[in-house]
Amino acid sequence: METEAAARAWAEAWTHAWRALDAELLEPVYRPDTVHRSHPFRDPGNPIDYARWALAEEEGEPEVWMGDPLVAGDRAAVDWWGVITSTDGSVESIAGTSLLRFDADGRVVEQRDVWGAEPGRRDLPDWA
Repeated sequence: METEAAARAWAEAWTHAWRALDAELLEPVYRPDTVHRSHPFRDPGNPIDYARWALAEEEGEPEVWMGDPLVAGDRAAVDWWGVITSTDGSVESIAGTSLLRFDADGRVVEQRDVWGAEPGRRDLPDWA
């Protein structure tokens, strides 16, 4: 599979899964042995397990945006942004970039995320 198509499939899967708060919807875009770093200072783990944990902390329907992938070889970078409501009722804006590496079938084999969060609702900046 072409890397850009794989990256767009990943972004679509995350958009749908995040809005539905359903990590299982991500399974088709990851290999079982994917190495995932959800933050630069966290140990690597399974991306589906991470999504289960993260999405369990949210309620309602998050607002989610994904940028167009930047592609080089078997890698892509995708910007993302969300406004979420936590299970305690607080609203938070979260934005980041995921650096992805794909196998020949278009499934993620490695993912590194860099992100930041801020209390309250923040709209997308002009660079989006």
